[in-house]
Formats: sequence, C-alpha cells, structure tokens
Amino acid sequence: MTALFAALDASPAGLAMLAHQGGWDEALLIGGPIIVIAGLLVLAKRRVDAADLGAHSPDSADSEASSQTSD
Repeated sequence: MTALFAALDASPAGLAMLAHQGGWDEALLIGGPIIVIAGLLVLAKRRVDAADLGAHSPDSADSEASSQTSD
C-alpha cells in the first residue's frame, strides 16, 4: 500500500487518476445543473401561484371596483 502512495507522489498524473476514480466530479457535473434547474422551476411556480392568488383574491376585486366608481 505504501508503494502505491510512493508511486503517486512521483507522478502528478497518478494523483489526478486517484482524484478522478471516486466519481464525485461526474456526480457534480450531472447533479449540479439538475439542482439548479429544479430550483428555478420551484421559484417560477411560486411566482405564478402568488400572481394567480393575487389576481383572484377578493381584496383585489374590491379595490378595482372602488377605483372604477371613483372615476
């Protein structure tokens, strides 16, 4: 086992190979954009739901009716 680490110390390519073997970097390359897109979809859904709720709330209808009668 110490011979393996001695060989890795001797070559920088060996360190790169050891760092690449776990697959964590591939997981980030795939999972990162998926998480970003999912987060953006959640944010967009919240904004649409808030706009829809505001358009159909009784308070907004009362304020529109009172502003039309005052003109």
